[in-house]
Amino acid sequence: MKKITIAIDGFSSCGKSTMAKDLAREIGYIYIDSGAMYRAVTLYCLQNGLFLADGNVDLEALKQHMPKIRISFCLNETSGRPDTYLNGENVEQQIRTMEVSGKVSLIAAVGFVREALVRMQQELGKDKGIVMDGRDIGTTVFPDAELKIYVTASAEIRAQRRYDELKAKGEAVDFNEILFNVQERDRIDMTRAVSPLRKAADAIELDNSHMTIEEQKAWLKEQYLQAASK
Repeated sequence: MKKITIAIDGFSSCGKSTMAKDLAREIGYIYIDSGAMYRAVTLYCLQNGLFLADGNVDLEALKQHMPKIRISFCLNETSGRPDTYLNGENVEQQIRTMEVSGKVSLIAAVGFVREALVRMQQELGKDKGIVMDGRDIGTTVFPDAELKIYVTASAEIRAQRRYDELKAKGEAVDFNEILFNVQERDRIDMTRAVSPLRKAADAIELDNSHMTIEEQKAWLKEQYLQAASK
């Protein structure tokens, strides 16, 4: 069975990363969480005071800092999944906070940030045998991917999933705040000028609003088997 590139795009908090990680582990592919890369840049901006008083990012300062930002992934032996590293530090937990979630779409809309990270992503996937998820993987990063999946779910269901995830980690969270964050991220992701979130013409759509994780895994595995056997 040939090695292929698998691109999984879709809205925030719709389970893309879980699906992608599980499939990559099962079939022996490399998994890259492109969203984690944008979250890492966002965390860097927060740590280095690059957000202005009005909530926007200082673009000139960020442009100067970009060459200093190094993002890598290392397998976590306990979870069996890759953790995100920012300049050599494991930031997997820090990039999943609401503070980062509330800013990441602003960073992802910056043209020079996207250009830099797209180059990194394309380099990581040049030898195929990769599963990558994000917002523009099938449209911009790997437009020739053999398998493209576009995942969606209602904003309310995605907010509930995010709420449950953060509560399980012991964080004090408000459902309405999370729902607003989900809806605002959707708006920014779909309307940004550079690589907006959209379904590729040849992508297979999956609405997983009412699917279990096991059902999603089985569905995705079947799509992979069909694409890799062509």
